[in-house]
Amino acid sequence: MKRFRQFRETPEIRDKYADVPPIRPSGLIYPYFVTEGEGVREEIATMKDIYRFSIDTLLDDIADTLSLGIDKVLLFGVVPEGEKDERGTAGYKPDNIISRAVRAIKARFPQVVVFTDICLCEYTSHGHCGLLHGHDVENDSTLPLLAEMAYQHAVAGADFVAPSAMMDGQIEALRQRLDREKLPTKILAYSAKYASAYYGPFRDAAGSAPSFGDRKTYQMDYRTKDQGLEEIAADIEEGTDWIMVKPALAYLDILYRASQRFPDYPLVAYQVSGEYSMFLNGARDGLFDEQRIFAESLTAIRRAGARYIITYYAKKFVRAGL
Repeated sequence: MKRFRQFRETPEIRDKYADVPPIRPSGLIYPYFVTEGEGVREEIATMKDIYRFSIDTLLDDIADTLSLGIDKVLLFGVVPEGEKDERGTAGYKPDNIISRAVRAIKARFPQVVVFTDICLCEYTSHGHCGLLHGHDVENDSTLPLLAEMAYQHAVAGADFVAPSAMMDGQIEALRQRLDREKLPTKILAYSAKYASAYYGPFRDAAGSAPSFGDRKTYQMDYRTKDQGLEEIAADIEEGTDWIMVKPALAYLDILYRASQRFPDYPLVAYQVSGEYSMFLNGARDGLFDEQRIFAESLTAIRRAGARYIITYYAKKFVRAGL
């Protein structure tokens, strides 16, 4: 009989044999929702303790985030319905909300690594991730608009642009535009992004729910096991710098396989809004301990091979010393 309990008898022994690399503040990326106005700090109904910020209050909150050792942020734009149109022009006009936020962040906190989301869903009146042809997204005509959005963010000072529209060829389109303009901004590809029910609270936060249909024609089918790796390989071939799997917890197998197949590329996992809210709501209802469930879930993501984790719980995680 092999005896394993000897490895678990005391906290000190358990710590000795814990072999998953710890999650450091520098390995966390904190998402922000940025909106128009001044003095705005509006809690999102479906995401407890997560807010929509105007640029002035965003800067104050980033100061707090930096004080915890978290130096990476991911920005999503939120614009009024009246500014949305069929082409999502509010997302890539020169004075778009994210470019203004990037400039403000870099002016006050040059050490912050800024990632910006590149997608039309937050800016189109129909809520889809690209231009429409009938009731489906037109892939190729969307690519120049994504490239223009990335260009505007890069000129503003973004360190990474993160295309999430899941258009074929989007990495190549962004890479060519950035290289042509001789901009140093890197690309974080939402390479394996699945059509998932876990995104619900985000769509409330960003006002990006589709006005009809769904996104299954361009986001990945969760019933596939190899397409995710093929998408990652294609993004690498097109010139991405970092790669991502989204959502995280239901796709740990994809994360692990990606970490093994592409060890030279920083791998990011996104613990999405539905995961965050599910755990918080469950803890509120007494189903489990909040800190323990987040520590376990984030450690599982790290164990599967993620080098960086995007999570709305980042600040609480660091404050709790987890």
